[in-house]
Amino acid sequence: MDIRILTPRLSVGPQIALGDMAEIARQGYRAIICNRPDGEGADQPTFAEIADAAKAEGLEARYLPVQSGKVVDTDADAFDIALTELPGPIFAYCRTGIRSATLWALSGADRHEVPEILAAARAAGYDMGGVVRRIANGGRTPTDTPDASFEVVIVGGGAAGIAVAASLRKRQPRAEIAIIDPADIHYYQAGWTMVGGGVFDAADTVRTMGALIPEDVRWIKAGVAAFEPEADAVILEGCRVVRYERLIVCPGLKLDWNAVQGLVDTLGRNGVTSNYRYDLAPYTWELVCGLDCGRAVFTQPSMPIKCAGAPQKAMYLSGDAWQRRRVLDRIDIHFATAGPVLFGVKDYIPALMEYVDRYGVSLDFHHDLVAVDGPAKVATFEVKRPDAALKTVEMPFDMLHVCPPQTAPDFIRVSPLADADGWVDVDQATLRHKTFDNIWSLGDVMNAPNAKTAAAARVQAPVVAANVSADMDDHAPIAQYNGYGACPLTVERGKIVLAEFGYGGMLLPTLPKALIDGTRPSRAAWFLKEKILPPLYWQGMLKGREWMVHPETIEPD
Repeated sequence: MDIRILTPRLSVGPQIALGDMAEIARQGYRAIICNRPDGEGADQPTFAEIADAAKAEGLEARYLPVQSGKVVDTDADAFDIALTELPGPIFAYCRTGIRSATLWALSGADRHEVPEILAAARAAGYDMGGVVRRIANGGRTPTDTPDASFEVVIVGGGAAGIAVAASLRKRQPRAEIAIIDPADIHYYQAGWTMVGGGVFDAADTVRTMGALIPEDVRWIKAGVAAFEPEADAVILEGCRVVRYERLIVCPGLKLDWNAVQGLVDTLGRNGVTSNYRYDLAPYTWELVCGLDCGRAVFTQPSMPIKCAGAPQKAMYLSGDAWQRRRVLDRIDIHFATAGPVLFGVKDYIPALMEYVDRYGVSLDFHHDLVAVDGPAKVATFEVKRPDAALKTVEMPFDMLHVCPPQTAPDFIRVSPLADADGWVDVDQATLRHKTFDNIWSLGDVMNAPNAKTAAAARVQAPVVAANVSADMDDHAPIAQYNGYGACPLTVERGKIVLAEFGYGGMLLPTLPKALIDGTRPSRAAWFLKEKILPPLYWQGMLKGREWMVHPETIEPD
């Protein structure tokens, strides 16, 4: 017998036999719903026989037959009533379980988010892609008429989305392009480390979305509920349908604050902060200025994460501030990282270790933050060393800087676009989807093995724009991405280790070594970070000006 759990109250599965009833009762179920019409197959007992066997085991039974492939709105309504009236937990079945799972998905569509429903169904082994539009419409059958159609639709109006729209507009000035994003505000997230270090003002990292969307690009201010790539459609919240000829997916990633027990309840107070949030970066600097003694803990979760150097950047700038105030010797600094090394590209580790030693940092490798007790000021880590048993460690703190676990957005993870880990599945050179030829992706959401940084998106945007433009002109891909990413590691106020690298950790410096040796701390790199990169972001990258990032051409075979 195959029982698949959708919720604590409902499980579904394929056809059952009369002899299964005792086991169903033994597992704690109190009611059965039959969604298979009598006589559909020679292998099935009649509902009357099922009801008698259920009664003998003390189970209630209800008959809600549904024709295969023809679940109508009234069927979902009846199923919802049954879930309310019958004692739980409930087991529903049909020939394969798919009708029962579909009825559940539609019956709860007005009470649950689309990704939540799709994820639960997928975990049970059922694909609800065929009814995703109905789920987005609150379980009701929607019209098949699209609300809008465009040559190119871009999902996400962050750094990647606006940059690729601007680059594409320069190549295809008459193309019908739309950006889908529900946000009112656009953030220069790369500046938040400097806010947390007392260098930038938070207000300088903010612009309104409307001021940044490229001219003649339509802004659809809405959230995405789901994708229907076979129909070339994006389903918006509220079941509005936007069709496309080509789709570019770049909504960024999800900061999963809730993955750490107790963290959400204490963020912004009790000495708990994070430069990964706009409103908290100023609190980081407030804590640094107010700490004269005690323990400061800086955490980093398992990869992948946005800007892998950011957690330790916060640590270095804090250590520098404490050293300048002559209190460093009274502060116990810990860098607790889930990873096995300080930084993923070995060429930069020697320079970073000099600062680890300078600030007296304790490196706690294989430490994964799992819980925070803010009032007690205790952080709990799972220590997962490859050569030892899992153990739990509690670490008291006076200041805790958290980098949260990170995943692809929920609507991406449950979509047909995602790989097994939930990221958009692309060719790492052309950034074209591996399954759907008219879909591309860039930025933090796609699965190419590069660093997730704004610098990476800056290089990816012209590549995607060039390849989408070529496709619009009926040509093969013409540009390729080499995995470039950059991480300006702010090791002290006034000096930066400028890490620039591509696939496989290959060093890819932009400037000659005589100007900036990225493996060593330099004032020139700090000047670049403080003075050059912000205007380059606002006036260059987001305007489609491809300064020093002209896409690399694919060599013909």
